[in-house]
Parts: sequence; structure tokens; C-alpha cells
Amino acid sequence: MPARDLTKIWNFYAPVYNLFMFSNRNAYQEIYKKIRKTIRNQKVLEVACGTGLIANHTADAAKTYIATDFAEHMLIQAQKKKSTDKLHYMKADASALPFENHSFDVVIISNALHIIPNPEKVLSEIARVLKTDGILIAPNFIHENLTGSARMLSAMLSAAGIAFETKWNAEEYPAFLKQNHFYVRKKTVLKAMIPLMYAEAAYRQG
Repeated sequence: MPARDLTKIWNFYAPVYNLFMFSNRNAYQEIYKKIRKTIRNQKVLEVACGTGLIANHTADAAKTYIATDFAEHMLIQAQKKKSTDKLHYMKADASALPFENHSFDVVIISNALHIIPNPEKVLSEIARVLKTDGILIAPNFIHENLTGSARMLSAMLSAAGIAFETKWNAEEYPAFLKQNHFYVRKKTVLKAMIPLMYAEAAYRQG
């Protein structure tokens, strides 16, 4: 699907995105706790931040926090609940980040890699802007042992234009990150409408 169509879809769903994610609130509370520990006093970039659910719950723990998305209406929703002056929202394409090499201690991308047509390119950009020994935080839905309601939800999202480009299970997702030079150092599967793997990974060239 062309990028312009994806932008249109996400702009359309921006006002109701948080209502959809409410069913995953318990998993996200766990994610916020884990992220706050890792980003404390760090220079942070979030890619594909959506409506700012993670940024607005964690950015006060960071030294600085830039949250980006390519859908302007998502950023409008995010700005409404901006939680700290450390947090700055800006429009940016995840596959062509407007930052210098080795700019950030931590990069976050949450529940986005599976809906991106070329996630390898995004991971390459993340690697470029991470400092040496930087950390990637990449929670992502995984498709394993899905309940009937989870399968129905996945089908409904696809019908609405939010297609899963890739469906990883609990073994395939860390393996995919490793193929792109990100070695998972922490992982746990959280209970959500679709199971959610919280993953932290360190980048190693070669």
C-alpha cells in the first residue's frame, strides 16, 4: 500500500485509537514501568509514536524525549496530553529519520514493525541514529496461540485497512531483530487482546 494511503488511514483513526488500545491497558501499564527504568536520564527517540501513549506516560523519566510519527492527526492527539517539557513531538518518516548519526541513547518503536511494509529499513535507520551501545525498546504484538477473539480482532483490523504486514511468533520476533543486528537482552510476553512481547535489544554491527 502506498505510504500516502497509510498516512490517510492513520489520520482517520487517530481520534479513536486510544479507545481501541484501552483493552490493552494492563499490558501497557507494565510496558510504561519497564520503559521508565531503561530511559532514566537518557536521550530518547520514539519512532511511530501514534497518539503518544508511551511518550506521555514515560518521558518525564528521560533526559530528553523526541516522539515522531508520519501521521499529523496522530501527533495532534498526542499533543493534547503532553506530560512534560522534556517531551517534543514532531512529524517524521520512520524510514528516513531527520537526525544525525549516533544521536540517541535509546530508541523506542512500539507495535509498529509488524504493520510497516519494510521494517528492515526502519531498523537500519534506528541503528544509524543510536549511539554505540544504544538500546532499542521494541514492544510488538505476536501471533501465537491466539484466542478466537484475537483472531477476530486481527481480521477486523485488516478489513479496516490496518493490515499486519508480518506476523511473528514468540521465537520469530527476536530472531528477526537479531537478523537486523539487534540482540534481545530482555523479553517477556504480556497478556493483551493480541499477545504483546516487550523486548529490549542492543545493537551490534556485523
